[in-house]
Amino acid sequence: MATESKRQQRFAGVIQQDLAEIFQREAHQWAPNAFITVTRVRVTPDLAIARVYLSFINTNTAKKDLEKIKSKSSEIRYKLGTRIKNNARIVPHLEFFLDDTNEYVEHMDKIFDQISKEPRQPDED
Repeated sequence: MATESKRQQRFAGVIQQDLAEIFQREAHQWAPNAFITVTRVRVTPDLAIARVYLSFINTNTAKKDLEKIKSKSSEIRYKLGTRIKNNARIVPHLEFFLDDTNEYVEHMDKIFDQISKEPRQPDED
């Protein structure tokens, strides 16, 4: 995969910040009791598509909540458009993905804990 240009990175940063504010204020409507974090935004070279990675905290229904957010993507895109209208010619199409990095880290920690608790075999010379 090619690296992102400075322009893509800058635009992704703007989108990430604005989406974070939108989710902070209005996410309770789409995912009650969940704290949603926009962990990463990747933008295509033509700036037409933004892939948004979300992390859910305090919820066991992250996949369901993600589906609700996907169903509201046009509404979220409209709200994003009102915020970035002076900085961008087009508002990118939003694609939402679940960022499961935290779950992966927890899983790996459990594995390492199990390994550290296992008895060690003596070194053979």
